[in-house]
Amino acid sequence: MRKFNIRKVLDGLTAVSAVASASSAAQQQAAGNRETEIQETLQSEHFQLCKTVRHGFPYQPSALAFDPVQKILAIGTQTGALRLFGRPGVECYCQHDSGAAVIQLQFLINEGALVSALADDTLHLWNLRQKRPAILHSLKFNRERITFCHLPFQSKWLYVGTERGNIHIVNVESFTLSGYVIMWNKAIELSSKSHPGPVVHISDNPMDEGKLLIGFESGTVVLWDLKSKKADYRYTHDEAIHSVAWHHEGKQFICSHSDGTLTIWNVKSPTKPFQTITPHGKQLKDGKKPEPCKPILKVEYKTTRAGEPFIILSGGLSYDTVGRRPCLTVMHGKSTAVLEMDYSIVDFLTLCETPYPNDFQEPYAVVVLLEKDLVLIDLAQNGYPIFENPYPLTIHESPVTCCEYFADCPVDLIPALYSVGARQKRQGYSKKEWPISGGNWGLITQSYPEIIITGHADGSIKFWDASAITLQVLYKLKTAKVFEKSRNKDDRPSTDIVDEDPYAIQIISWCPESRMLCIAGVSAHVIIYRFSKQEVTTEVIPMLEVRLLYEINDVETPDGEQVPPVPTPGTGSNPQSIVPQSHPSTSSSSSDGLRDNVPCLKVKNSPLKQSPGYQIELVIQLVWVSGEPPQQITSLAVNSAYGLVVFGNCNGIAMVDYLQKTVLLNLGTIELYGSNDPYRREPRSPRKTRQPSGGMLTVASCMCGLSNLYSESVKKLRTSYITGLCDINEGTVVPEDRCKSPTSDVKDNSFSRSRSSSVTSIDKESREAISALHFCETFTRKADTSPSPCLWVGTTLGTVLVIVLNLPPGGEQRLLQPVIVSPSGTILRLKGAILRMAFLDTTGSLVPPAHEPWREHNVPEDKDEKEKAKKRRPVSVSPSSSQEISENQYAVICSEKQAKVISLPSQNCIYKQNITETSFVLRGDIVSLSNSICLACFCANGHIMTFSLPSLRPLLDVYYLPLTNMRIARTFCFTNNGQALYLVSPTEIQRLTYSQETCENLQEMLGELFTPVETPEAPNRGFFKGLFGGGAQSLDREELFGESASGKASRSLAQHIPGPGGIEGVKGAASGVVGELARARLALDERGQKLGELEEKTAAMLYSADSFSKHAHEMMLKYKDKKWYQF
Repeated sequence: MRKFNIRKVLDGLTAVSAVASASSAAQQQAAGNRETEIQETLQSEHFQLCKTVRHGFPYQPSALAFDPVQKILAIGTQTGALRLFGRPGVECYCQHDSGAAVIQLQFLINEGALVSALADDTLHLWNLRQKRPAILHSLKFNRERITFCHLPFQSKWLYVGTERGNIHIVNVESFTLSGYVIMWNKAIELSSKSHPGPVVHISDNPMDEGKLLIGFESGTVVLWDLKSKKADYRYTHDEAIHSVAWHHEGKQFICSHSDGTLTIWNVKSPTKPFQTITPHGKQLKDGKKPEPCKPILKVEYKTTRAGEPFIILSGGLSYDTVGRRPCLTVMHGKSTAVLEMDYSIVDFLTLCETPYPNDFQEPYAVVVLLEKDLVLIDLAQNGYPIFENPYPLTIHESPVTCCEYFADCPVDLIPALYSVGARQKRQGYSKKEWPISGGNWGLITQSYPEIIITGHADGSIKFWDASAITLQVLYKLKTAKVFEKSRNKDDRPSTDIVDEDPYAIQIISWCPESRMLCIAGVSAHVIIYRFSKQEVTTEVIPMLEVRLLYEINDVETPDGEQVPPVPTPGTGSNPQSIVPQSHPSTSSSSSDGLRDNVPCLKVKNSPLKQSPGYQIELVIQLVWVSGEPPQQITSLAVNSAYGLVVFGNCNGIAMVDYLQKTVLLNLGTIELYGSNDPYRREPRSPRKTRQPSGGMLTVASCMCGLSNLYSESVKKLRTSYITGLCDINEGTVVPEDRCKSPTSDVKDNSFSRSRSSSVTSIDKESREAISALHFCETFTRKADTSPSPCLWVGTTLGTVLVIVLNLPPGGEQRLLQPVIVSPSGTILRLKGAILRMAFLDTTGSLVPPAHEPWREHNVPEDKDEKEKAKKRRPVSVSPSSSQEISENQYAVICSEKQAKVISLPSQNCIYKQNITETSFVLRGDIVSLSNSICLACFCANGHIMTFSLPSLRPLLDVYYLPLTNMRIARTFCFTNNGQALYLVSPTEIQRLTYSQETCENLQEMLGELFTPVETPEAPNRGFFKGLFGGGAQSLDREELFGESASGKASRSLAQHIPGPGGIEGVKGAASGVVGELARARLALDERGQKLGELEEKTAAMLYSADSFSKHAHEMMLKYKDKKWYQF
């Protein structure tokens, strides 16, 4: 008969009810352990989840607009996002619900509103007079496709051109269609048999609002008289039109064409162009036409009082300029400047001193929206220098491969990083201030320093100041400069395990207090850095090689081959070497021709000049073993107090003393268990020769489901911008001994995987990887009476092992005596791969790992300092450090599936929480919030959860976002004070908060986009122009387009959709009491239709002060002249 284990039964019950599990564990604790009860202060009301800000360059930009009075820039994207930029520090992100691409943006200049046109043929009116802009109205076109929009300055009538060649007119206040329509067949000549194509341009004559210039794709341009409803002039050209621009006097306009030409037309001479220019065409002899060039996608024609006009264009390069980068061309008088761009140009706008189209434009800058950058060019300075961009738009300069977030850092860190980073700034920027200067900053309610660290595919690391919902780059470190670079692919050593990005950063371990930094890269390399404010030249780069291998053999191996035994820790016979200048590899191939003992990258053997900032302390590389490449590193930890760094992969674990530059520990994962190994592992026979495929053990599940980050058969680190994924997976060696490129596309993006519990799977059991490492000072065995330094090791099979560290005294002795490392025999078990470990003291406060305070190492110490150094002990900032040492501690361990709190030294599990049954935890962090601590988890099913500590009570469980790609999984991280972030696209960081307090303060922290500004005075017409009618002609558009004159538009043509928001107090509220009011208001709206109508009208009134009177005027006109039979 099967025996029942009562504990297993209880464990089964915990899977059913999470809350029950915590309470049952609490009862066990009360009954069995009689531990001291810890008062927990965190409650569920302390938690609320909301997005805060989005940083970085708008991913896949598609449209650009600028308000010249408010000085605000808007960028739309192919995914329906809207990013608004004011002065540095004032940014805003909005999203169209449909997700359709933004094809055009139009500001209602100085009105605090914006119209967006989308690829799904909808128009939206955004209210920018609130901190979180909201849509007031939407209009969905049913029968026609929108191709171009134009809103004249200080007009409420928006012209909408369509694919059919028609032009409709929309009242932007009521967002309704006018009955006035310009049909394509009326606009072109009746004798013309062909359709003119879609409308590509609409603009009114700067000097006469009653004349509308309409450009059709086929090459036809029409000057339409709005009053007489007929065409005044028609201008025809053989080449397709891409854009049209007016001279401010309204007598000339310029067109750009698909053959790389510009045609300038006199308004009253429609037969042929006044001038034809081919800016980049080679002028042929004998008066022949220049050779055709690439299309000029856009042209702008801007005038100045004091000199020649500017003609600015994108595209138009000669076809023989193969490989030439995209260019912006600035033609000014007789000079032509060709400005090369790093990426293709999406759009550009010329910034001018006046918003009035009928005045001298006085251009001062050009804003160029590129595919992956935003560039501002100063037109007023010789050489057209660019402005230094103050926005954090360079996150993606090289694709982000990993991310870490630190809130509540030491206060001196940001100034220190800023001072070393200031030396890295480029020179040669424009001397003028950044011209996009609108909006106002929000109130700073958070005063603690926050730092974000991003690791990149090119091996660079960037430190960002992320305090108070802003982002600013502080310092950039290039880790690749320690290695020799291969000049071309033929030079590249065949030891590379990745085709591209061999320096890509995988893991960052940083100690903010001591400023020690450690990184692990994709080529199985680890670099330890020390922070210094002094410049140094390192003659010989300190380096270690580690031969970390995984072998299980039969008692009798075939062919009588013997594998060398793994040295025991502390014997000093480990395969390691401190390398002088020459390359370390003693033999590049073993006796049977297999590659052996060579690292993947070659360290420079020349002296290295190291600037102030992070400087190399030690380079560690894993080497090839008998034809197999080193497996990539899966976990990493550094401790400044102990002077140790430890890292692991699916072969085993290695510990290095970076002060003495020696390897202390080099063990296969199985050897960590000793005789306590709970798994039956299949023996593995060595092979004589390399088999073409499958000859080596496939690392198909190296990390046994640890969020699939390391569990595919190919290493991938970043993908193209199209897929937008970022994935790092474990690598097998293909026949050519090389892995697939880390930039290759991810074929399988699903997150489902086999959860077989079978212990016979060779892949799973034989490749148990190290997934978590934590240095601490705690109880290592049950019998311990006092805590001691140790390392806790977590694996992908849910095992936690403890390694004891015996450290020599500080000072000189630390550099002379060896560190002794020994297994403790302590083994703990959880379900799923171990993700995170932390320790609490008797009061429930977090015990941080010991650390050494930062000091400058490159300055010689005097005698007093040396004496102090001898006496200096590692700092452990435990709140209970003054308490008796015999008091117990609590270990908090979080795995993919569950969390446990274990009392030490007794090793009793006092609390347990099954976090998820059907999914798995991607990221778990133990964080501080509201003077307490909690466990925060992000699951692959999209849920964000928090649990109290130590009792693991569920406090928050919110479905936030489904895990759609590996990039989110790779970059999601929680930090203190309720902050979190992830890479939402390859170019953008999304920050969020799970703190109720931050949610309530968010509205105050956000910047104001709209600020009341006086509209500049209209240009003076002059006495004679006023007398003889030579000035600008105005038009009563109301009279032409209003319902009384043009009637109602067809109802089936477009559908009006009321916007979801617009009143600051209701819709702009982020949370809290205001949020409650908002919910109450919405409930009221549901009770009566009349309240809803009133809300909509009120929103429209708020958006424009004079709206009400204009509506009344419309109503009067509507009924004034109507006969009884027209009602």
